[in-house]
Amino acid sequence: MFKIPFIDLPPMRGASGRIRLPGSKSISNRVLLLAGLAEGTTVVHDLLQSDDTEVMLDALRQLGCGVEADGARWRITGLGGQLAIHEATLFLGNAGTAMRPLTAALAVLAALQGGRFELSGVARMHERPIGDLVDALRPLGCTVDDLGHPGYPPLLLRGTDGGRLNVEKPIRVRGDVSSQFLTALLLALPLAARQAKVVIEVDGELISKPYVEITLNLLAQFGVDVQRDGFERFTIPAGSRFATPGRIHVEGDASSASYFIALGAIAAHGGAPVHIEGVGTTSIQGDIRFVDAAKAMGAQVRSGPNWIDVHRGAWPLRAITLDCNHIPDAAMTLAVMALYADGPSRLTNIASWRVKETDRIAAMAAELRKVGATVTEGADFIEVVPPKAWHDASIRTYDDHRMAMCLSLAAFNPLSIEPGHAIVRIEDPACVGKTFPDYFESLFDLASAHPDDIPVIAVDGPSASGKGTLAGSIAEHLGYHLLDSGALYRAAALAATMDGIPLDDEPAVARVAARLDLRFEGDRIFLRGKDVSEALRHEDAGTLASRVSSHPAVRKALHGLQLAFRRPPGLVADGRDMGTVVFPGATLKVFLTASAAMRADRRLKQLISKGINATIDSLRADLEARDARDKSRSAAPLKPAEDALLLDNSEMSIDESVELVLKWWSERRPIR
Repeated sequence: MFKIPFIDLPPMRGASGRIRLPGSKSISNRVLLLAGLAEGTTVVHDLLQSDDTEVMLDALRQLGCGVEADGARWRITGLGGQLAIHEATLFLGNAGTAMRPLTAALAVLAALQGGRFELSGVARMHERPIGDLVDALRPLGCTVDDLGHPGYPPLLLRGTDGGRLNVEKPIRVRGDVSSQFLTALLLALPLAARQAKVVIEVDGELISKPYVEITLNLLAQFGVDVQRDGFERFTIPAGSRFATPGRIHVEGDASSASYFIALGAIAAHGGAPVHIEGVGTTSIQGDIRFVDAAKAMGAQVRSGPNWIDVHRGAWPLRAITLDCNHIPDAAMTLAVMALYADGPSRLTNIASWRVKETDRIAAMAAELRKVGATVTEGADFIEVVPPKAWHDASIRTYDDHRMAMCLSLAAFNPLSIEPGHAIVRIEDPACVGKTFPDYFESLFDLASAHPDDIPVIAVDGPSASGKGTLAGSIAEHLGYHLLDSGALYRAAALAATMDGIPLDDEPAVARVAARLDLRFEGDRIFLRGKDVSEALRHEDAGTLASRVSSHPAVRKALHGLQLAFRRPPGLVADGRDMGTVVFPGATLKVFLTASAAMRADRRLKQLISKGINATIDSLRADLEARDARDKSRSAAPLKPAEDALLLDNSEMSIDESVELVLKWWSERRPIR
């Protein structure tokens, strides 16, 4: 997950490939709570790993549930409906799927068994209404104290052991603000139905009905079969109790699928589709009906029980007018698809957007206008007219994961009706951690851009000048890929040595380089499937790399591999000829300089920290010999590019060097 202030998305022109969805947030947190309340141990497969589920897992631990990671599975040992802990302070972040059902469950348990539970969250959670749920709990006999503004968290739930609940009359709850209030009651009230049935009646038109269907489906899997009369009246039978199903699998998140369905509809215009795994025709999630909306806009879709294939069909996309009550979360993606439509699109019955992680109607309108759309918003609708001209835009995400993921699709603006070429900056990309921590990495694995549109920062310089450290820090700050070209030459030399090939045999070493089986995983490097990270960092590997890099045939063999690192969102390339030969059109070229004495001193400190003996004189002599060899070689001699910015870091710290290069970058690549 990108933990950076912003990430710039270059103009992108196509997409294809395979994506495995993370588990559904809605299902994950419902399953965790049910497993925590049930008798026995539940093994949960494919649980979403995200901020919201971490919040729920932490809450279950605090309440005395057994919570154990078992590889990719989780083992949850439940309370069997009996409190193990009677007092706790729970911080629930911005997770509505944790705050609302835990409020109901703990209010009921405290009223019956005694307890004192304080629930709070981030500032935005304290702005999200919960009054309708509280208004349903208090007549039932639950004591719920407002610790802040009435009708909003934080809350204090308390009660005395041996209490009784008033279940003789139906419990009434509003359904026209959020279906999560009804879901919370459905998940909690089986705890009150040991002796008598419990009836819940809904006031007003229930919104987001498919999410209630998910709740009912999961309740049945945990042994509670709720009877219902449409979506107005729900009866929990007397004698209900939660029992573990033993094991349960969490579907891929259908709301998250919407971004990739939209991606296929917009950008899968070649031969291969966007192939989505983890959700399909058998899904219990209402947001799977987003597929129908995408088809209405022109997407070509094939699907099976656990997969969906999407190609572009109609182009431009067809404008739609749609009542989105059945897909409230996924409908946000339609608002961005509307940028690529042949006319205005209108999404209605989305009042629930205003009480989500942010006021999503207002937020979506503001950010779509930034990219050039004309937007009209109302209390429960939004209308989007595609841009007449696209603009670079810095997208505010409001600490809302769906805002970040939806608006990333605006980066495909070169494909629009009025072709764009705009950069889309996503602020606070880490907010996607709420449901899809690896969203941007997944998007970049599928997306393609013209090489000239993918920014490159070339960092060149002599050995031990600190270019690797600088390049790595710059890449981390910007969320860009990193090319350590020296590692490629070291790997080529190591592979040739492993094969018994003399390093002065240029044709043979070049053949090894051309078929180099090399894989990068974070800071680990694998050669022919073997982790060679430490071997490549050894001083001897650098000396061998300097020898093979002088061969023109080897440099030519590795050239294509180096170019392949240029992928969205951008690249920082570190080497000796990145700005002169490999990426002559790089947006920014930096050439590091430092005296041989200073470089030798730095290298000596590195070696000492590794327990390797060396002398300053021998290191300086070796560096000067390498410099002479690199500068005099016939192929790509070491020298600054004509348009490179020189950075003498002899007296600068790495942080000072990084700050200066980032300043240069902001001047070269501004958001207009």
